[in-house]
Amino acid sequence: MSGLPTTVLAVWILCATGWGVILAGLRRGLHGPSRGPALFAHTVTPAAVVLTFSLVGFGSLYAMIALTAEWWALALVTGLRPERLLATGGLRRLAAWGVLTAAATLAAERLIL
Repeated sequence: MSGLPTTVLAVWILCATGWGVILAGLRRGLHGPSRGPALFAHTVTPAAVVLTFSLVGFGSLYAMIALTAEWWALALVTGLRPERLLATGGLRRLAAWGVLTAAATLAAERLIL
């Protein structure tokens, strides 16, 4: 891919796949008035995070590593049903999601960077 390191390409592919997994879970599981805003927020998240990281001075690779860890941790903690984060066992799942995301981000950054 014209000089792009394989690990960077893998992070981008895993990030896009994780984003799609969560999007599918939101589309399948959310109903009612909260569905539209949740889908919109999820749709604009990648661009907003990359722009924020770029403005702060970090590169987009840091953002993609963090987003990849976040989305795959969410899929793992909620069993591919993101609406469970708020519906049942909210605080325990939220804490597990945060811990798993932090650990995966730290591990991935040490492996990749």
